[in-house]
Amino acid sequence: MDQEIVVRLSFFFGVFALMAVWEFLAPRRARPIPRKDRWGTNLAILALDPLIVRLLFPVLPVSLALIAGEHHWGLLNTLDLPYWPAVMLGFILQDFTIYIQHVIFHAIPALWRLHMVHHADMDIDVTNGLRFHPIEIALSMGLKLAVISVFGPPALAVLAFEVALNATSMFCHSNVYLPPELDRIVRLFIVTPDMHRVHHSVIIRECNSNFGFNHPWWDRLFGTYLAQPAKGHDGMTIGLSQFRDPKRLTLPWLLAMPFIGDPGPQPINRH
Repeated sequence: MDQEIVVRLSFFFGVFALMAVWEFLAPRRARPIPRKDRWGTNLAILALDPLIVRLLFPVLPVSLALIAGEHHWGLLNTLDLPYWPAVMLGFILQDFTIYIQHVIFHAIPALWRLHMVHHADMDIDVTNGLRFHPIEIALSMGLKLAVISVFGPPALAVLAFEVALNATSMFCHSNVYLPPELDRIVRLFIVTPDMHRVHHSVIIRECNSNFGFNHPWWDRLFGTYLAQPAKGHDGMTIGLSQFRDPKRLTLPWLLAMPFIGDPGPQPINRH
């Protein structure tokens, strides 16, 4: 457990610092809102989320994967698969789960209310990839634990996925510049900032696309891929049309948003 914490924190702080410096040196878009008006709120949510998870869940994904392996719980623990194919398959299963979870949080109105906290940010950078309502984080953790219980991926697959998901979420939300020629190649293998930024458009059609955080294949496979925003990356508006007052995007407002905020016309099943 101690080694897991060291690995995860090392990757977190390393990737966060890299993206923050990259954003400063080579930003993709001009900032409509200064960092000081957003980062405090986003980082406060980041600090709150793990506290809620620790209080609610006596066991976390890597620990559960170790327990499942010891007791031969889950599909992959009952199949006679070589270790590394099991690790790869376990990683892919978790990634697909997160893609489906993301689509569902857009499709079901009650879940969309929680997910609005992530989309209501009027700019997008590395901190936006860490900004999720605590209840959404708790529901996501419950789903992860259920998947581990059912499929029994090796602990290494779980640790690798948790590290990768955290790192790629920060990367794909970052306000960093990639040359278009390089972006076209990279997005064949991993979700790039230009690819995911489309998902944060105020235009509903664009917001309901590019759900992947890590691998881009699910969006292409299930028809939710959209290459570019209609108004271009410099001209597009980030956020939600019903939340345009920065004073309403402070931490207390964000925590209350699922219960008192206007959900707008967003959920997929309304179209």
